[in-house]
Amino acid sequence: MVVFLANRANLQSKRLHDRIRNRLGGEFETVRRRRADPREAGSYRVVGDVNPRQFLDADEYPVTTARIEIGFQLRTSDPYEYYWINWIEPERSLLVGWHQDDTHDELGPVHLQVNESSAAVAHHAAQFVDAHPLAVVERRLDSLSDAVFAVEWEQGRPIGLDTSSSVLG
Repeated sequence: MVVFLANRANLQSKRLHDRIRNRLGGEFETVRRRRADPREAGSYRVVGDVNPRQFLDADEYPVTTARIEIGFQLRTSDPYEYYWINWIEPERSLLVGWHQDDTHDELGPVHLQVNESSAAVAHHAAQFVDAHPLAVVERRLDSLSDAVFAVEWEQGRPIGLDTSSSVLG
């Protein structure tokens, strides 16, 4: 377990995203920091390409390419950072991700979302983690396999999440 004792008030966006890139470097095939697109909140995203069969330890997993995208927005109107930690499978047009932002207020500050292509198919409240962003990344990476396997499928399309999954609690 990694413990981060940094002062969150002194975080700088580029430096934080560089530290996330360094953290992912040992586990993902290629990792890069990029500027966020105009439609995305925050300044940066860290993108890591991965073989899901290896990462998920599932030899029969139906696809062989995926990526993770992580972004933080540090200065928000709320007393905590916003973030987006997404698992993306382009081949199946799947996105599974935790979003701590100002959308879906009825679900609380953080939710787990499933998208097919650009359309959301499910939103569920998820546990709020009040910690340094690097600690949040560690916790979410530890739960990522559970989140991916919690996706429910029907006729080859994602339709939601298994609500008994521990990633929702």
